[in-house]
Amino acid sequence: MSDAAIGRLFPAPAQDALSDDELSALYDLPTRSPWVRVNFVSSVDGAATVQGLSAGLGGDADHRVFDLLRRLCDVVVVGAGTVRAEGYGPMRVDRASQRARVAAGLTDQPVFALVSAGLDLDPASRIFTDAPVRPIVITAETAPAEKRDALAAVADVLVCGVDRVDPAAMVAALAERGLGRIHCEGGPHLFGDVIAAGAVDELCLTVSPTLVAGTASRIATGATPEVPPELRLAHVLQSESTLLLRYVRP
Repeated sequence: MSDAAIGRLFPAPAQDALSDDELSALYDLPTRSPWVRVNFVSSVDGAATVQGLSAGLGGDADHRVFDLLRRLCDVVVVGAGTVRAEGYGPMRVDRASQRARVAAGLTDQPVFALVSAGLDLDPASRIFTDAPVRPIVITAETAPAEKRDALAAVADVLVCGVDRVDPAAMVAALAERGLGRIHCEGGPHLFGDVIAAGAVDELCLTVSPTLVAGTASRIATGATPEVPPELRLAHVLQSESTLLLRYVRP
């Protein structure tokens, strides 16, 4: 993980930089399962990307928390469009994270779950062929059968929904497999669907001290919930001019 210094502003402000153990305690997940945590980075003016990529917003502090959140979960869920755009490789945490996971009673590596209604995924990709743990592909009933069969050779394929992936069914299917600590890294359309389904328990949001303007998307787009859910501010961390916010369901 990055060694960026991170301090606490709220609650109980602390001047000293937080250790990995202290950070882990702040981001520790509740015992209730399933629990859906979503992680995003945004500019101060609300952009989720710079030139189409979120990587242009994340600094060392964001990378440190990003790696930590993967350390604490059972499964990392990402939309296929984000996987392609951001250049994801096989899901693999470093040795320090592996040791921390095993000490916490987790498997040494999280499972990688890719969400794709149309199954526009390459079974020969390193995401599948070099994966330390067999990945999961979450799709809909209308996905082409030939693509489903091809991916079934390299991943466990879960059908969750008819013509699009149903977030509630996805969460239930993952929990049934013992993957109740669900960590979602986007993208914005998947996050919008999860919000509309009322399935978000937590949002970890890094606010980058950057002004992007332009036509960049927000962190959540697409579906709209009937009643916008309210979250409670759990903590505010700071690293130089970057803020790291954690919101949870009341």
